[in-house]
Amino acid sequence: MKRRLYTLDVFTTKQYAGNPLAVVTDGDGISQAKMQAIAREMNLSETVFVQRPTNNSALARLRIFTTTQELPLAGHPVIGTWFLLAELGVVPASEGHVQILQQTGAGILPVEFSFHDGRPVRVTMTQKPARFVPAKLNRSALAESLGLKAADLDPALPLEFVSTGISNLMIPIRRRNILPKIHMNQRALAQLISSGGVMAYCFALGGKGKAFARGMLPWGMVEDPATGSAGGSLGAYLVQHERLRPSETLTILQGVEMGRPSEIQVEIISERGKLVPKVSGSAVRVLEGHIEA
Repeated sequence: MKRRLYTLDVFTTKQYAGNPLAVVTDGDGISQAKMQAIAREMNLSETVFVQRPTNNSALARLRIFTTTQELPLAGHPVIGTWFLLAELGVVPASEGHVQILQQTGAGILPVEFSFHDGRPVRVTMTQKPARFVPAKLNRSALAESLGLKAADLDPALPLEFVSTGISNLMIPIRRRNILPKIHMNQRALAQLISSGGVMAYCFALGGKGKAFARGMLPWGMVEDPATGSAGGSLGAYLVQHERLRPSETLTILQGVEMGRPSEIQVEIISERGKLVPKVSGSAVRVLEGHIEA
């Protein structure tokens, strides 16, 4: 059976930048094994299957697959899929802001849209409240696994695992010009972070409300050009350590060293004593066609 397939670049407004994503918009009736096989075939960081929700409050259900497993939630798949669905008219366009609910493996979560002249310009996802776990790691060993020196890490900020759905290690780098020097030893980094996180999110603070980042993956893809989950975690981390005010917008530039520049915007809301990230971005279509499923 033919299914409609799209690819998009996410956290960018230009093709061939940002983070690539595949979306099958008519994903009902596909077995989990077949969805996993299609994700392997796409060979991107994630492939999304859009299905009818099992909860009536949600507009659609998203099933998100890497090449090896299903994820409960991830940033760029949510942003890219809902940007596409808004373009296709699944989300009713209205000048200004629109909010709907989505069904994910992490539960029923809101998605917000900004429209202009009937077209989406930005999608915002709300992530889960941030959880913080101190990373009891040797700074010298960690720096060495990244091809850096211990002095390249910012001593004023801690190493910390932060999760807003997916746990990632926040690694503060002293200056932006150190980021291009990162050269990862995959095996060494995997041994260091595997107990607490998926990604080593290396960041350097820029001017007011700006950060530069590299998302290092010690398995599989090696580096991610734009990571919504880690961006949300970074925003919460910076508020937790008083480098960002709640409700202040953080702009993260990622993927520059890969030749796929991306822009992630993060706002942290304080709710009942917990820090809740809202992650925003745009997307652009690259390909559309059919796949047999």
